[in-house]
Amino acid sequence: MQETKKKHRFHMPSAYTILFIIIVIIAILTWIIPAGTYTTDKAGNIISGTYKAVSSKPQGIWDVFMAPVIGMVGDKKTEGAISVSLFILVIGGFLGVVNKTDALNEGISSIVRRYKGREKQLIPILMILFAIGGSTYGMGEETIAFYPLLIPVMMGVGFDSLVAVAIALVGTQVGCLASTVNPFATGVASQTLNISPGDGLGSRLLLLIITTAVSIIYVYHYASVIQKDPTRSLIYDQQAEDEKRFAIKARTDDDHQMTGRQKAVIWLFGLTFVIMILGLIPWTNLNSHWTFFDTFTKWLTGIPFLGNLLGHDMAPLGTWYFNEITMLFLFMSVVIMWVYHMKEGEFMDAFMKGMADFLSVAIIVAVARGIQVVMNNGMITGTVLHWGEMGLHGLSQSVFIILTYIFYIPMSFLIPSTSGLAAATMGIIGPLGHFAHVSGSLVITAYQAASGWVNLITPTSGIVMGALAIAHVNVSVWWKWMLKLMIYLFIVTCVFLGVAAVL
Repeated sequence: MQETKKKHRFHMPSAYTILFIIIVIIAILTWIIPAGTYTTDKAGNIISGTYKAVSSKPQGIWDVFMAPVIGMVGDKKTEGAISVSLFILVIGGFLGVVNKTDALNEGISSIVRRYKGREKQLIPILMILFAIGGSTYGMGEETIAFYPLLIPVMMGVGFDSLVAVAIALVGTQVGCLASTVNPFATGVASQTLNISPGDGLGSRLLLLIITTAVSIIYVYHYASVIQKDPTRSLIYDQQAEDEKRFAIKARTDDDHQMTGRQKAVIWLFGLTFVIMILGLIPWTNLNSHWTFFDTFTKWLTGIPFLGNLLGHDMAPLGTWYFNEITMLFLFMSVVIMWVYHMKEGEFMDAFMKGMADFLSVAIIVAVARGIQVVMNNGMITGTVLHWGEMGLHGLSQSVFIILTYIFYIPMSFLIPSTSGLAAATMGIIGPLGHFAHVSGSLVITAYQAASGWVNLITPTSGIVMGALAIAHVNVSVWWKWMLKLMIYLFIVTCVFLGVAAVL
């Protein structure tokens, strides 16, 4: 009797394994690529022409395994991901409390019923809103909070979790690709070149419209295809599991009306996100006269007793970052507990279970940051930057700007932070553009376009890996789905830059 041979099918490794493999590859490159560094000024900006080779610092086994650890807590060369990870955990706790009230389930059911037959209208509306957020203030990590809401809504109206991820991730990163007044990209880069952030605003606005339209059409087409034939979904094999995981049937088949307390919870839920967005938009950077939140906070904290009660260190909206928005979600969790009349034991149980559900997402952000740790400690970033500096010198306008865009693609992988990339390179590439008779504002557009393009798929991004972890989508599936859109966006951007350079 012959033994039945078991077929060993290849299964893609988990996101953690893929990220760790990349850490190992980068560590190997530190043994091959010469180490080098640039001199920096007091602000940390690289000074052009100061590159010098330094002693090689190859990363070994110790460094590889320490990378995720340092990626979480940080060191002198790399900022830790702890603030982002804690934010993700507290969001999980917040959602756990909201879900305990069943208000979110009832709200999702209401949306699904309201848009029955008009499901695809949600795609352009939401993607435009996310693109505006990415373009104006660099909306990114904070979208993590939206996925647990978007995924069941999109699946409930007949799509899959890929569509939900695309709406927020593609929307925001295409917005970053064509940043208009994003202070973390446009602002830092413009300051480095001593030009106004408003220079080139018209052309960047046009690029935003074009790339957002291309992205919406791409997502809309895919959603239409799988709505007609669900088997064409790239994650059809996990559809049943996803429907159970995100409680789709319970959330869409429920015809119950929301209670008064549940409606109050929904309003508080929405208000939390509105406050978060208002807190993150740098109002005074967009317009120096928009000081209303600063003035109001100063007046509020100056009121006798009330100022002490609220806290004199209260940060005005527009100056918030991860510490403040983490506090916001923690505070609103407690408010919801009181409004819904939830017992303390129930609240803590729901909050801790919610945090547990998001633990893997919080950890994956730190592991992704570990890639940057190895690159920085291996001191190869400066060398790669120097190669680009030499290669871009003395080219024609259109060729220069397109190659600048291409140069910034690997640089965006090496330095995932948009503000960090601008501060590290713009002082070098900007002057090169001047010699090629290319405006500084167009150089900024090329840098932003490359950064946004890379951040759609790079595994070094906590935004990408966090979103995929929540949706339970393997990064290889995301790359496969994104391939055509990446090509379309690359071609559109190259043509736009090439034409803009000669106008």
